[in-house]
Amino acid sequence: MFNLKTMNYSTLKKTVALSLVSLLAVGIANAQTDSSKAAKPMAMSDTTTTAKVFGGRAQYNTWSVGLNVGITSPSVATGGSMDYTTKQLNLGWGASLRNQLGHNFGLQLDLRGGKVGGNDGALLPSSFSTNYFQATISGVANVATIDYIRRKNAVNFFVTAGAGLAFYNPTGVRADGSTFDFKAATNHEVREYVIPLGAGVKFRLTEQWALNLGYTENFIDGDNFDGLKNPNTPDHRDKYSYGYAGLEYTLGSKSKPSLEWVNPVAMMYDELYDAALRQEVEALKGRVGNVENAINDLKKDSDGDGVADQFDKCPNTPAGTVVDGSGCPINFPKIDTSLFMRKPVEGAAKAYSNIQFEFDSSVLRTSSYPTLDLTSADMRSNASMKYELDGFASSEGTAAHNLKLSRDRANSVKTYLVNSGVDSKRLKVKAYGETHPIADNSTEEGRILNRRVEFKKL
Repeated sequence: MFNLKTMNYSTLKKTVALSLVSLLAVGIANAQTDSSKAAKPMAMSDTTTTAKVFGGRAQYNTWSVGLNVGITSPSVATGGSMDYTTKQLNLGWGASLRNQLGHNFGLQLDLRGGKVGGNDGALLPSSFSTNYFQATISGVANVATIDYIRRKNAVNFFVTAGAGLAFYNPTGVRADGSTFDFKAATNHEVREYVIPLGAGVKFRLTEQWALNLGYTENFIDGDNFDGLKNPNTPDHRDKYSYGYAGLEYTLGSKSKPSLEWVNPVAMMYDELYDAALRQEVEALKGRVGNVENAINDLKKDSDGDGVADQFDKCPNTPAGTVVDGSGCPINFPKIDTSLFMRKPVEGAAKAYSNIQFEFDSSVLRTSSYPTLDLTSADMRSNASMKYELDGFASSEGTAAHNLKLSRDRANSVKTYLVNSGVDSKRLKVKAYGETHPIADNSTEEGRILNRRVEFKKL
């Protein structure tokens, strides 16, 4: 429980009043300064401007002041016990200063005063009447809005929560008929912490004026607000409620909108349909289109040899020609076919015979296994000799494809020989593709003979 006995109440009250005046002056000064500094992103006339979605707080009015009056009660809507059986309704008042930090949240200074009272009915004389004054700082959050099919918010629902100090003097009559007056007995008011929690609805009347309807529950950090301490509930805390209506005025230039009432969705819609923005978007589309065209030009390959025209040093290459990185045909060296071993080695009738393959395949035929076994045995018996495995293909397909296919066929034979015990370092693979045919490629019989692997001693 907080007690400021060392501070005179009248002095503190003057200090709070001066603080309110100072904050109000600062708010007005800031509002005027913001008005002079605010950018005018899209001028509509000499006196009005249109705010931008990401234009910052300087383009809005954010400070406001308000006055309100209402009814106080010693009970609250959320329930709880009372020290007196019957509540009395009394008059309360308030003044506020708020700085709107965003579309949905602001900080507000509240000064409130009035009277709260209650009694125990006609059978008992006990009653109380407490005059109070409190100063609090609260956060105000807009939790919902009603637009009524308008582009600007018209009704905002809000909740508040804060903390501050309450100064009060409980007076009244006890159950035995004796009177009590705290200030008369102690020469000062009670001073305690207070926590206000509230909710309300605000109606926009004009760009500057708004009507507030609200309800606040105030929880006192003490059990003496009604002048009665209940010994049966030592942890009891008193409370009271305040329902009010008031007017609020937004400070600042009339050429700027109030941050609280702005509808960001409508602002974004307007910006998307702004003529200048649409022109910028169209210009950006044009630049993107130019980049795409440039990329397509870089990718263009007129002769289909796999090298873009931008880098092709030999354009119009015939289809199927094997080319290098600059797009020029590759000239393969001519091979002396007399070096190839087309006849079996003496003493090994089928060793080193050509190995045939099916069309477009590098898989060994099972009929080739005996030939390969004899070849492997001979190679292993001549451990110092090295061999070249030459792969060939018939003329179907592109030259590049046939070159790869012939290499795969030679590698298949090498794999078989290595698996049978021949040292892989003694075997060299070379691919010739569709070059150096040993039969006519215009007939199927000739093409079958051309799909082969030959052996050559090095």
